[in-house]
Amino acid sequence: MCGINGILAFHYAANPVDRSELIRTRDHMAPRGPDGAEAWFSEDGRVALGHRRLSIIDLSDTGTQPMASSDGRLVVTFNGEIYNFRALRADLEAKGHVFVSQSDTEVLLHLYASRGEAMVHDLRGMFAFAIWDNTRQVLFLARDPYGIKPLYYADDGWTFRFASQVKALLAGGAISGDPDPAGQVGFYLWGSVPEPFTTCEAIRALPAGCTLTVDRIGAREPRRYHSIAAVYGEADARAPALARRDANDVHAELRDALADSVRHHLVADVPVGAFLSAGIDSGALVGLMRSVGQQSIQTVTLAFEEFRGRPEDESLLAAGVARAFETQHTTRVVTQAEFEADLPRILDAMDQPTIDGINTWFVAKAARELGLKVAISGLGGDELFGGYPSFRDIPRWVNLLAVPSRVPGFGRVARRLAHPLVSAVGFSPKVPGLLEYGGTYAGAYLVRRGLFMPWELRQLLDPDVVHRGLRRLAPLARVEAELPPASASAHAKVASLESSLYMRNQLLRDTDWASMAHSLEVRVPLVDNALLQTVATARAAAPALVSKELLAESPNVPLPAAIRERAKTGFTTPIGRWIRDARLGAAARRERGLLENAHWSRQWAERLAAI
Repeated sequence: MCGINGILAFHYAANPVDRSELIRTRDHMAPRGPDGAEAWFSEDGRVALGHRRLSIIDLSDTGTQPMASSDGRLVVTFNGEIYNFRALRADLEAKGHVFVSQSDTEVLLHLYASRGEAMVHDLRGMFAFAIWDNTRQVLFLARDPYGIKPLYYADDGWTFRFASQVKALLAGGAISGDPDPAGQVGFYLWGSVPEPFTTCEAIRALPAGCTLTVDRIGAREPRRYHSIAAVYGEADARAPALARRDANDVHAELRDALADSVRHHLVADVPVGAFLSAGIDSGALVGLMRSVGQQSIQTVTLAFEEFRGRPEDESLLAAGVARAFETQHTTRVVTQAEFEADLPRILDAMDQPTIDGINTWFVAKAARELGLKVAISGLGGDELFGGYPSFRDIPRWVNLLAVPSRVPGFGRVARRLAHPLVSAVGFSPKVPGLLEYGGTYAGAYLVRRGLFMPWELRQLLDPDVVHRGLRRLAPLARVEAELPPASASAHAKVASLESSLYMRNQLLRDTDWASMAHSLEVRVPLVDNALLQTVATARAAAPALVSKELLAESPNVPLPAAIRERAKTGFTTPIGRWIRDARLGAAARRERGLLENAHWSRQWAERLAAI
């Protein structure tokens, strides 16, 4: 896990690369890679690549990046892990390729030399990388299918720049920080900035599952090589042919796929620990770590003084799971005083505004205090196994409101009439939104996951910003684009949306910035394309057989009944109380009237947007 950056002066009249800019951008990402800092500059001064290293695989100097091929044709800078690199290496060696390191980085060079841009289809892992092809005079960038690892870029028509962080690109000093209305509006709608937009108009995110090439003409449009919606759609299309599969065979296949993903995610030359809550996802993964042969497992759980003796306190149940799987377990207590002391660092590390990530900040901090460089997280289990209420609520809303929504103007009129009544009785402001948006999957999802509703934005932002932002963002069309074919099941539709929007733009991004701020790599075995294909196919054929219960039973020693039967909480923090106790501009909120007595997430969003 690392921080990467680069500059390509592609236009013939562009100035050569400013070496100091490359170094400023690279070193802004120092926490992402405290183990080394290197740079590569082309002889003609038109190309430069930077790298900050967190050594996980091949700890020797032969793993140093940027890494050049033996013939000097290719140079790569890479952030992430390729979990199947050993199998890929063996195949390449059989074809005559000669390796000089034990790193997964070198595999990328040889694989590109062998397969070109099609190489991305062979990779299993989390990655964002750039390869300079000196022969073709092309810069090739790629990002993993789920978007676990970030990659941002800016193109001013003369020079192309990229990095692992938005703030790192700005730190280079050559890119404007002018705000993007789409990013501003997107943050208020979702609580995070939806890709490909960022908070800066000049900077874009390379979308997940996409590649990008830059040549002498400039940056081409990103090309998608993977779609989560397509995986679910194809699985549903095959369902009739698989409907008679034996339940035992399905269970065995899923257990094998889960164990296989965990086994791949344990590939490292340093110890791999785990975040452990009282939930099924993290507990099952710890059990699977033991099942696939991990001998020593360090686990860490967060606890909060405010939760002592309450259902939100996960520490006792988590400790029971740790005992069941014989881990070296630590319970780390976090206080409000520590939150307030860390808040400046949290806001500085937060690459783009987000209402989440505080939990990951503290559990990553705790893991690093234990000396860990790598930790396993249960993130992704709810998206994969349908654990969110949205899997129940959204299809129900769509079925109930589909017919009324087809009446022109009905939803908007009904919402406007209902809004005063709903506000008077203290219901959520989202309730009227159901009348306007709830008849389609895209609209219902906007209501279910929305932080503020579109009609509220003018009370938060300048009306012109709202107008331009909504026009550029096109939120309903953006949600619609992540849906599988209309023939797909309700589960497939919600799973596609949760994975491609909420998980990608919020959970994965928050995990990245919050963990890398502590120089910790977080791996997510339940966010794995090979596993996704197996689970999607099994669920399309036999929906009743694919559940969190199966995940709980997947280790050789199943999770205790107390964990399987417990209501979901996940890693939680008393942040609502902490934020309400802080001074967050109460007078301004009263003037607006929108945030007085609002849910803490809305108050937190207003605090973040003002920074």
